[in-house]
Amino acid sequence: MDKFTERVIAGAKRLGASYCDCRLIDMEREDVSVVGGAPRAVVHAHQRGFGVRVIANGAWGFSSSSVVSDAEADHIVEEAVAIAHASALAKKKDVVLALVALSQDMIPHQADVDPFTIPDSEKIGLLAEATRAMMLPGIVLARGQMQFLKERKIFASSEGSYIVQDRVESGAGVSAMAASDKGDVQIRSYPMFASGDNAQSGWEFVEAMKLLEHAEPIAREALALLSAKPCPSGVKDLVVGGQQLALQVHESCGHPSELDRVMGMEASFAGTSFLTPDKKGSFRYGSDIVNLTADPTIPHALGGLAYDDEGVKGRRVYLVRGGIFEHYLNSRASAPVVGEEPMGAMRADGFTRCPIVRMVSINLEPGDLTFEQLIGGVEDGLYVDGIKSWSIDDRRLNFQFGSEVGWEIKGGKLQDMVKNPTYTGVTYEFWRSCDGIGGPELYHVWGVDNCGKGEPMQVAHVSHGTSPARFRHVQVGVLHE
Repeated sequence: MDKFTERVIAGAKRLGASYCDCRLIDMEREDVSVVGGAPRAVVHAHQRGFGVRVIANGAWGFSSSSVVSDAEADHIVEEAVAIAHASALAKKKDVVLALVALSQDMIPHQADVDPFTIPDSEKIGLLAEATRAMMLPGIVLARGQMQFLKERKIFASSEGSYIVQDRVESGAGVSAMAASDKGDVQIRSYPMFASGDNAQSGWEFVEAMKLLEHAEPIAREALALLSAKPCPSGVKDLVVGGQQLALQVHESCGHPSELDRVMGMEASFAGTSFLTPDKKGSFRYGSDIVNLTADPTIPHALGGLAYDDEGVKGRRVYLVRGGIFEHYLNSRASAPVVGEEPMGAMRADGFTRCPIVRMVSINLEPGDLTFEQLIGGVEDGLYVDGIKSWSIDDRRLNFQFGSEVGWEIKGGKLQDMVKNPTYTGVTYEFWRSCDGIGGPELYHVWGVDNCGKGEPMQVAHVSHGTSPARFRHVQVGVLHE
């Protein structure tokens, strides 16, 4: 243990804390954006600081600072312990942490090429060339962005764990907006909406996207959507592409599996969950082929980690196995309440925040069908992909999602493109209707860097492994934009 974290731990013990952990974080971030071939912003940011979490008098206390010094360490420890004593006045019961293995470990990052060694001019140049290629007649806005993160996180606990984790993340994406003289606006993005795709990788991940190669085809698809027919309304079979299914997994699988939400700790801000403890081990969440895992061990996955912010070693668990709900995303304090062991899902958005239960990599395990077989099994339906809009109630049951693009399926063949495809359903009814999942060759782990939760808001970097999947008798065309 280094001298700084030793001082924090010793100070907390001296003040009567029964438990203490310290996270010392040094983080660098870079964001690059280009619009229509011209640089819009290049932002470099650096943060360094520490957060201290204690249990005193059976309650939690937390404080943090961006000043890393001995004097500040003493002050922050005193503040955290004082907050714990104040919190104890309103506690209903003492905080009890599940026992976990103590770890002394050093985890290297997974990048081959450090993206911070690549000149800004090269990053801007690639995005400028890609966005210029998208500026076809009728395209009114072409955007490109990249984002990179480098972090060293030191975790130390009064139990004896000391873990150093290095992390490098890279991500990028482009999008084209087409508009007609009648006021119709359509967007297509590559490889995914918002900030694109992201991973625990280096510059090599961005190069592998081949942004320039996909720029013009994406723009042409946006233009084609202007003259595409509206999404039909009715009950139809639905094949959901991997991107869109990542959103489906995120909203209707990942969030309802968070145990703090189940226990009411998110109720006032983001809602609760229909996956109440009485359903654990018996509730039919999906069809027999639906297997959903929480797996922080997937190499390069944005939601991957070796240890969470409680020092718990990440491990793969089934949230749903054979269609039956089996496990929660949990913490050391909440896992014993439902008879589970901690699985490594506690994370904080930087040193200024206290860890909360977050998704890691939440995945729909692949099946064995080809794309042609998925489509071929549909007589009258839709294929949709590309995330556009989402809405789901505060128990994670009733949802309505919109995709960037769709195609009609007739007689097992893809037919005409449709614009503004939407579909709706009830989470468990939707997943119970799943009767086909694409095989491993169609599987991709999508990196999502904008998952919001908590009050004050914390933004987590998560991921979702998906293959396209088929669902029967789904209500589509619920909203024409």
